[in-house]
Amino acid sequence: MPAKKEEIIFKALDSFQIELPSWGFANTGTRFGKFIQPAAATNTEEKFSDAGQVHKFTGCCPSVAVHVLWDFPDGVRSIDEVKAAAEKHGVRIGAINPNVFQDQIYKYGSLANPDPKVRQAALQHISDCIEISKATGSRDISLWFTDGSNFPGTANIRRRKQWFAEGLKAAHDQLGDNQRLLVEYKPFEPAFYHTDIADWGMSLLLSRAAGPKAKVLVDTGHHYQAQNIEQIVAWLLSEDMLGGFHFNDRRYADDDLTMASIDPYQTFRIFHEIVFFEWETGKRADIAYMVDQSHNLKGKIEEMIQTAIIAQELYAKASIVDHASLAHHQEKCNLVDAEECLKDAFATDVRPVIREWRRSKGLPEDPLAAFRASGYIERVTKEREKKNMGSVATYA
Repeated sequence: MPAKKEEIIFKALDSFQIELPSWGFANTGTRFGKFIQPAAATNTEEKFSDAGQVHKFTGCCPSVAVHVLWDFPDGVRSIDEVKAAAEKHGVRIGAINPNVFQDQIYKYGSLANPDPKVRQAALQHISDCIEISKATGSRDISLWFTDGSNFPGTANIRRRKQWFAEGLKAAHDQLGDNQRLLVEYKPFEPAFYHTDIADWGMSLLLSRAAGPKAKVLVDTGHHYQAQNIEQIVAWLLSEDMLGGFHFNDRRYADDDLTMASIDPYQTFRIFHEIVFFEWETGKRADIAYMVDQSHNLKGKIEEMIQTAIIAQELYAKASIVDHASLAHHQEKCNLVDAEECLKDAFATDVRPVIREWRRSKGLPEDPLAAFRASGYIERVTKEREKKNMGSVATYA
């Protein structure tokens, strides 16, 4: 590989970080059943410990997204304990995820619930999460809502839209100077007739109405089949409204499979749109890259290491696209040549350069093999097996 491309890859890897989800280290599953893993994390500190292992061997995952109240069981009273646990294991607290979908009061919605008392309770929970974020030094409040309906005629869609606008505006007004609201969308599930924030356009409109610190969060699993996600990314970049990602992969819907395990070319194309935007504009896109996968069959830590590795590889591939040639061929409508610019970069084996980069950082060349040889999984299995096998699986 030419030295210039190696230099580009090194620079890209130096800047690339991706955040891990705390819930991805616990026992999880599907609505049909959950298979307990003896080494799965059983509390917040164990989640940070496992996440610390991923960062230790990959060097690109310094922060962990957390859920309130899953990781803060006593809400704001848990702040000092959770901060200390993160520091102990060499990670920092990342995005704060409020939970406005699990309590029984949210049966008919949260910010769009017809009952004003429930809407206020949801807003108060989000407000508490903003205070937790300020205390932990976290920038982003990541909002996903299950609000919607399952049968025609059962909900006033326009009124619910207004309630959402009011609630998000009220939350936005409580943000600190360097904080953001990231508003996620999802077309269906658990609501199946209508979902209040069903696509990127709805998220964009509500975010803009909330205020300048609100941006759109794109979860790669929250789209209809065959939807062009990189086009959505390009539009949001153009509108300065892309705030972050939840990366995973899917075969059908919100499958939460390992990132790029099904369609790595799609993930590459998403990264390409971002890197191409940065090349054209000369400015760094302010995007929070986060993982959101929680399948219940693979080993939790190994799956996250897989994810970090493939994220680095695909981001490196996107960084070596010949942007000048691509722009020229696009302008001249040289279809084959333009397409080949992407395919050449995607087909490039960047792994030898990444191994060199890891050596330069004092990291193992093969993170997965190094983790397996560390003995960590055997140790925590002994420590956690009894707790896990005697419990009912939960995200908490």
